[in-house]
Amino acid sequence: MKITFLGTGTSQGVPVIGCPCAVCNSQDPRDIRLRTSALITVGSKNILIDAGPDLRQQLLNNKITQVDAILMTHEHKDHTGGLDDVRPLNFMTQKVMQIYGLQRVLNVIRKDYDYAFKKNKYPGSPEFQLNIIKDEAFTIDNLLIEPISIRHLTLPILGYKINNMAYITDASFIAPSEISKLKDIDLLVINALRHKEHYSHFNLTQALQVINEINPKRAYLTHISHEMGQYIDIAPTLPDHIFMAYDGLEVEI
Repeated sequence: MKITFLGTGTSQGVPVIGCPCAVCNSQDPRDIRLRTSALITVGSKNILIDAGPDLRQQLLNNKITQVDAILMTHEHKDHTGGLDDVRPLNFMTQKVMQIYGLQRVLNVIRKDYDYAFKKNKYPGSPEFQLNIIKDEAFTIDNLLIEPISIRHLTLPILGYKINNMAYITDASFIAPSEISKLKDIDLLVINALRHKEHYSHFNLTQALQVINEINPKRAYLTHISHEMGQYIDIAPTLPDHIFMAYDGLEVEI
C-alpha cells in the first residue's frame, strides 16, 4: 500500500498569488504546494482522495493514468474543482468514474457539473457515477474503507481509514468516538495549517495534540499554508515520527 501526496497546500496553494513572503519565493520544491489531494494505491487499485482545481497538473506531474474511484472529503472548490479533468481517464478506460461522498456533497457535484448528468449530454462530457456514503464502512472492489466523521468549523465532513492508514484534511474538531477508531494505526495524515490558531482548521499545535491522542507509528502533515514557514526550518523541529508532507512525496505503508 502506498500514498502519493499530489497536493499538500491550502485553498490558495503555495505560492499565494501576489505574496512577497519568503515561503512564496522559496526555490525549494518542498515549499511549492498545489491544492490538497492524495492517491492511495492498494495492489493494482488507485483511489483518489479529492479532486481540486490542480488535478490535471497533479496527474501529469505524477504520471498517473489510472484512477479507479474518487473519495470526496467535502464540497469546497479546492477539493472538487478539478472533476472535469477526469475526462481523459474516462476516454482511456471507457469506464464511468466512481465518486463517493456524503449526499450533500454529491448534490453539489451534480449541480456544479450539471452538464455531466443531462439526459442528452454534450459529446465528451465527463462520466460520473455518484455513490452515497453513510455512517458505515463500505467497499470498493473488496477494499474496505471506513469513513471518519469530522468537523470543518460547523460543516460535517469526512476523513477516511483504509487498512491501517487514515487521511484527514480540513478538520477543526474530531470527536473522541472517531479518535478511538484510529488508535495506534500505522500512518496518519492530518491537516496543520499554520502556527497561529484558525477558526476552521487545526494549527500545528492542535494537529500535534491529535496525533498524540491517536498515537500512530508515523504521521504526515498536509494542507499547509505559507504561514507555516519554510520546510527546511519547520521539518527539523517536529518529533521523530512526524513529518511535513510535500507534493510528490510517496510513502509506503
